[in-house]
Amino acid sequence: MDISMSTIIHLNTRHTSYIMSVLPTGHLQNLYYGRRIRPLKDAAVLTQPNAVPYGSMVAYQKEYPTIGLDDQCLEYSALGKGDYREPAIELTAANGCMVADFKYVCHKTYKGRRGIPKLPSALGTEQNCETTEVILRDEAIGMDLTLFYCVYPEYDVITRFVCAKNNSGQKITLRRLMSAQLDLFDSNYSFVTFDGTWASERTMHSRRLCEGIFVNDSKLGVSSARHNPFVMLTADGCTEETGRCYGMNLVYSGNHSEICEVTFNHKTRLLTGINPSSFAWLLAPGEEFYTPEAVFTYSEEGLNGLSHNLHGFVNNHIVRGEWQNRERPIVINNWEATSFSFTQGKLLSIAKEAADMGIELFVLDDGWFGRRNDDTSSLGDWHVNEKKLPSGLKGLAEKMNALGLDFGLWVEPEMVNEDSDLYRAHPDWAIKAPNRTPSEGRNQFILDLTRKEICDYLTETLSKVFSSANITYIKWDMNRNFSDIYSPTLPPERQGEFFHRYVLGLYGVLETLTQRFPKILFESCASGGNRFDLGMLCYMPQTWASDNTDAQCRIAIQEGTSYGYPISTMGAHVSASPCFATLRNTPIETRFNVAAFGCFGYELDLSKLFEFDKKAIKEQVAYYKAHRRVIQFGRFYRLRGGFNPDKRIWLCVSPDKREAVAALFQETAAVGRGNELLRLTGLDDHLDYTVTGRRQYVNLKTLGDLVNNVLPVEIRGDGVIHTVLSSHYMLAMCDEVFEAGGDLLNGYGIKLKHQFSGTGYNDNVKIFGDYSSRMYELKARE
Repeated sequence: MDISMSTIIHLNTRHTSYIMSVLPTGHLQNLYYGRRIRPLKDAAVLTQPNAVPYGSMVAYQKEYPTIGLDDQCLEYSALGKGDYREPAIELTAANGCMVADFKYVCHKTYKGRRGIPKLPSALGTEQNCETTEVILRDEAIGMDLTLFYCVYPEYDVITRFVCAKNNSGQKITLRRLMSAQLDLFDSNYSFVTFDGTWASERTMHSRRLCEGIFVNDSKLGVSSARHNPFVMLTADGCTEETGRCYGMNLVYSGNHSEICEVTFNHKTRLLTGINPSSFAWLLAPGEEFYTPEAVFTYSEEGLNGLSHNLHGFVNNHIVRGEWQNRERPIVINNWEATSFSFTQGKLLSIAKEAADMGIELFVLDDGWFGRRNDDTSSLGDWHVNEKKLPSGLKGLAEKMNALGLDFGLWVEPEMVNEDSDLYRAHPDWAIKAPNRTPSEGRNQFILDLTRKEICDYLTETLSKVFSSANITYIKWDMNRNFSDIYSPTLPPERQGEFFHRYVLGLYGVLETLTQRFPKILFESCASGGNRFDLGMLCYMPQTWASDNTDAQCRIAIQEGTSYGYPISTMGAHVSASPCFATLRNTPIETRFNVAAFGCFGYELDLSKLFEFDKKAIKEQVAYYKAHRRVIQFGRFYRLRGGFNPDKRIWLCVSPDKREAVAALFQETAAVGRGNELLRLTGLDDHLDYTVTGRRQYVNLKTLGDLVNNVLPVEIRGDGVIHTVLSSHYMLAMCDEVFEAGGDLLNGYGIKLKHQFSGTGYNDNVKIFGDYSSRMYELKARE
């Protein structure tokens, strides 16, 4: 097949190439996406031979009887001309026809990039980004599609979005307009998704591809805990450290859909964008519609390599403003300590303990406003409850500041309770379907943010709250999914625009507030991680990863999250034991070791702790401060425990590789396992390191009757004296200090001290039971 080199579009990052060309039929095709290659001298080597028609193929046109669109790797496909796979675009013209056929017109490349109207998008300048625009046209309909490709060389990322413009004189209805399509020539992959529910978010699932259609989507109105918009394709044999893999995410916080289709001829199509379900957008003559931005990356260094691409990209091109690459403060949040039942005095008693322990920020959670004594009332009434807080927000913030703490606040602005002054004044502001009794979630309704007057009201009301006191942090919550979808301000033919218009309304509010209050650290929350996505991260640098603070559950949640999102974006707190969600008892040292790999804080009643826990927390806070930078912004690796693959290792390495922090996690103890092997990666082979186990403590209650092995006098195990001692005496875990070269640590590892295994105990034996863990500091030797 003769292809003009002038229509070869070759995009390069540091390590990848993305190549397109134009078929003789005029359609844009994908030739290649993989490791970086040199400019093509002859595109024919990457072009699919079309020597004869196959089977039941529909030939696109007589001039090219061997070319059927159903068998091509296309760049953006439509319905009606012989491509029977999932399309990137579906539309209905004014005459009711649904056939569309977009062909290449021209393309241009320039330094930098443009933003997307009314939608958040990645940051890019002429120094770090290059954009290629490709125009496709359907002459019969009178519509142009502009495909945008923004190349970020440093992070091996290419972002994509689409603009549809109606150049005809009649209305066109868009029923599907995906942000991006990727057609691959083979299908030797697994489709990896991150799924779950409340308190069990982003669990990794991998499905070997076969012929068929695989869908990862949300219809909840938010990006959802059920199916995160981040997905991966992993080639056969791909591991954490080696192998080929693709990653794809979406800068969007509403209904999304990722579709993976494998055809009869073993080609793979991947699509991402706004969920076509319940979507229809009426495009008037001359109007444009922009999709959200999709984010693509490719790695041949396994899943860790793919994550490194995305972590760097998110930290430097998604997160923005005052908190870009800035260390996050250590938080104490009162929710799990007090729920709705608190007084100003109670809050200050917790705050005094927090300040003494070195914590930096007090966050007042739900219950401070209106008559909010439970979850049945007052959402929407954003004025302080002076019975609970006689000094008001301003006075309380001043008292916190006097203790040396910054002050933060919880809000849930998108919601309203039926029992609220706001609802009584504006019952029509809540989302309701006509002639139906509206369904409640958590005793609340959602405000109709498709309406400008409601968005304006929220913006001004919240601005008054945020400026009423010295507030440095806002936790923005959203505690229910959508139902009864309808807006009285939209005509019948535009009701299919509701979900997207809601997201646009929300983004408008967030854009205004974050511009007005640039120094406030915003944290997104939606019943935990029900809206953990790149769209929210454009406005709020971190997201509460899950309402489940059980350390063992959080290992899976935070590890799953880490594939697509950096440590610096995950809210993670130490809570009481047993955990409210699982009733599981977990050592306070393990609770810290897990939560430390995130935007760290505590969520328990510090005023009720025994001395053991207070001393442990004080040391934890000091340790975190000393290593905060490398944990939050170092290069993160997921590893398994060497000779003990049932164990997990997390590792953060500084950019210069002179400092690192690792953590080894054990789920269950077993007799006879002996030593653990601490095998790491990402260190400098030519440097020597000192490896030091963090000073951790074991609660004497863990030992039962064996406590007498470490005491000078004998006591009854689990007796009163044992209980009193365990509340005050701290049994230090054995010291572990090693010297080793980076080449040894990377290639083989070091053998840690023996853990207790049923018999014998001395200073060289480590008490390491169920749900135990230890952190290790690595420092390069001078």
